[in-house]
Amino acid sequence: MPVYILFHKPYQVLTQFSAEGDKKTLADFLPGIPANIYPVGRLDYDSEGLLLLTDDKSITHHLLDPLFAHPRTYWVQVEGILINNAIDQLNKGVTISIDGKKYITKRADARIMDNPPKVAERTPPIRFRKNVPDSWLSLTIKEGKNRQVRRMTAAVGYPTLRLIRYAIGSITLDGLKPGEHRFADPQEIQKIIQSSMSKKQGRP
Repeated sequence: MPVYILFHKPYQVLTQFSAEGDKKTLADFLPGIPANIYPVGRLDYDSEGLLLLTDDKSITHHLLDPLFAHPRTYWVQVEGILINNAIDQLNKGVTISIDGKKYITKRADARIMDNPPKVAERTPPIRFRKNVPDSWLSLTIKEGKNRQVRRMTAAVGYPTLRLIRYAIGSITLDGLKPGEHRFADPQEIQKIIQSSMSKKQGRP
């Protein structure tokens, strides 16, 4: 039977098992994991949140293939007070730079969060500027370019302070503290597949 692990990656942890200097890796939190289990995709060293690990190659292929779009939802703390115009721009698509080339992001679902999400304090904490307020947004995208969310918020004038991937499809971080993991059943994983769209099959 395939193994599916849902892990809440803390801040400043590499999305890999191999050692790299004195940085923490997945091996520090998931010791004894079989060598054939790998993370699906990645979260940057300075990002937090939900990470899926599995030995199911078909699921890995599906979720990494850009022809299959599945939603990922991020909770993003930004510098400054968000305004509706910035949210509209994020929803319609913004121009960012990827590998030195201009790229227009696909339509997204960005929403201002009226109240900060109930999340654990980050270690180390955010370095706040006393005279600069901050705000939170929920951002759902169906693509995963390098540091895309950070580039998107910067493009509309709001530098990202903290980035948490809250959900992959319908699977969320709920019930997982930073550094904790749980095993998922195949039915949960199939919901991610069902939430994706296949250009190969001609779906809109």
